[in-house]
Amino acid sequence: MTVAAILDHKGHEIVSARPDDTLAAVSTLLTQHRIGAVLVRGAGADVLGILSERDIVRAIAAHGAAALSLTASAVMTREIVYGCPADTVDKVLATMTDRRIRHLPVMHEGKLVGFVSIGDVVKRRIADVEQEAESLRAFVAGNA
Repeated sequence: MTVAAILDHKGHEIVSARPDDTLAAVSTLLTQHRIGAVLVRGAGADVLGILSERDIVRAIAAHGAAALSLTASAVMTREIVYGCPADTVDKVLATMTDRRIRHLPVMHEGKLVGFVSIGDVVKRRIADVEQEAESLRAFVAGNA
């Protein structure tokens, strides 16, 4: 199974923040959408970074409550790893594990087409394994 299948199922909506949004505003955005990270995008919709719950917690640990006044651009992760729709679930899981990341923007022909989380990928992998197991049970039972 591929990232394209994950996006077809979950949708292509991408929740973004602006570089000058405060961490307080981004925290509200994360809560409203029940997500763990947003892409930080510039005026031209260019991806500038990723801001996750972890980034916010680290800022609070370093700066206390004053961190909530910091901007997204001051705290975001700037080194971005991208996936593509043709990537397999196994490849994306390996990338996320090796890089210790939980969110992956998806690019296709230079255009941002989606954003997947480790939860999306694991959910898809479990569904694939369950489908495989069911196929094997049907084969063994002679119902294939």
